Amino acid sequence: MEKKDFIESLKELTSREDLLHVGRDVNDLKTRFGDYLLEEDRQRQVAQLEAQERGEEVDMSQPADPLRDEFFEVYGSYKVRRKELLEQKSAEESRNLSLKRALLKELQELVANEENIGALFGKRNEIHDKWKHIGDIPRDKQEEIQHEYSRLTEEFFYNVTIYKELKEFDLKKNFQLKNDIIEQVKALVDHESIKEVENNLRNLQNEWEGTGPVGEHDWEELKERYWTGIRAVREKIDHFYDERRHELRENLTKKEALLGETRELITELDKLDSAKKWEDHTASLLDIQERWKKIGFGPKKENEEVWVAFRAECDRFFEAKKAFFDELRSEFNEAAEAKQKLVEQAVALKENTDWKATADKLISLQKQWKKAGHAGQKNEQRLWKEFRGACDSFFNARQKHFEAQDQVNEQNLLAKQQIIDQIRNYSLAADKKQALADLREFSAAFNAIGHVPMSDKDTVYEAYKQALDEHYQKLKLEGEEKEKALFQAKMDTIQASPNAERLIEKEKSDIRRRIDTLNQEIIQFENNLGFFASSKSADALKKEVMGRIDAHKRKIEELKAQLKMFRAHE
Repeated sequence: MEKKDFIESLKELTSREDLLHVGRDVNDLKTRFGDYLLEEDRQRQVAQLEAQERGEEVDMSQPADPLRDEFFEVYGSYKVRRKELLEQKSAEESRNLSLKRALLKELQELVANEENIGALFGKRNEIHDKWKHIGDIPRDKQEEIQHEYSRLTEEFFYNVTIYKELKEFDLKKNFQLKNDIIEQVKALVDHESIKEVENNLRNLQNEWEGTGPVGEHDWEELKERYWTGIRAVREKIDHFYDERRHELRENLTKKEALLGETRELITELDKLDSAKKWEDHTASLLDIQERWKKIGFGPKKENEEVWVAFRAECDRFFEAKKAFFDELRSEFNEAAEAKQKLVEQAVALKENTDWKATADKLISLQKQWKKAGHAGQKNEQRLWKEFRGACDSFFNARQKHFEAQDQVNEQNLLAKQQIIDQIRNYSLAADKKQALADLREFSAAFNAIGHVPMSDKDTVYEAYKQALDEHYQKLKLEGEEKEKALFQAKMDTIQASPNAERLIEKEKSDIRRRIDTLNQEIIQFENNLGFFASSKSADALKKEVMGRIDAHKRKIEELKAQLKMFRAHE
């Protein structure tokens, strides 16, 4: 059924003359229309979620719905008119109750005072005609008033002389008519529609009272069967309304439970800090809405209140969700801009052949990429494809380069091993300067050869260092010459190390630390000089301290010279 069909059905129901008998149908139609709107909202929300997952811009606001407004405008008008009719009916039932009580009083007086049989029956028929044409009275007074009327009617027929002219045929005919009425009353117990049961019962009771007397010997048994049937039907009606009220209360309880479940879900909004968590909570809320649709009516007033509260919680959730995704899209856009810049930098580097520096830069860009955040479904895959393509282009080229370099490294290994053999087989020259020059020449030749395979670099370096150290140990060097030669040898050895850069920085750091220590000790010595008094022993101590200060200063100059030697090789 479409919205227009709901509106047309509502207009048809509310255009009927007796609005009081279409209330249940109107309420059922309103509930089905509410379920239809809920399903429409759910489908719209699901479509919005799917669109968001595709990265599309989505307007999460509630769209205008003139058909919805038209339906509730018709419904509102109906409620106003129905309320007026109910007030009129209540007033009319009160008037009818007064009229029937007046007729009961007349009937009672007729039974007690009238002696003319003809006048009795004429007056009684007149009262009964009035009684039949009086409309409904309040339901809680119906049985009391009807029972009193039946009692007085019975008393009328049996406490006054029955028409002597009434034939046995009439008594039997009335018996048959009343018996038929009893069977019809009994049949009402199996009837499904309570509305029809109530209408038919009222009509059958009027027929019963309008049917003439029966034989006195049949009356008690017939009356007992009649009222037994009436009570059974009344019990059916009361049971229906009791069950209906119970069912409505159960439905209300179920809806209140779902409202509580929804409110509990809403209390976690502050914890929803990712699209995945929002999607999970949205699925939970849509499931609650689906379960809500399957629950029937609750008591009218409470049902409307719980529905308004439930709808407000749902609206609150989706408004918060819209705000979150609006902010998330802003974050996506910022991340997309940042990643676009990283793509441009990667593309600019992909053909660079400065392998180490470029690899470090690209690795840095990859770390920045991870920290940049998600750029949204619309941009993330495209940007990643471009970024990874640029990175892969460089690293594939570098791999090909180093595969070719491996062959060169193998040749370098052979060349370095040959120099190591030459060092081992070298006989020290008698002239120390010549020997030092020869050893430095070996170091220069060794350092001039490029890289060797990674698996061999430590082994070949240790062999080279050991061969040189053996020759330096054989040289008988003294004092400054020894210090300078050994440091130069150490520096040459470090230059040949596969970890040269790290070892050089460590050596420079150690030298600076030693210089700082010596300067601190000089300051301490100079401070101590101020405490020496003038005496021969003090002068001797003072001279010793001055000597130590001069030694420290010479050492500092040596260390600074070593730092300069490192800078000369950088």
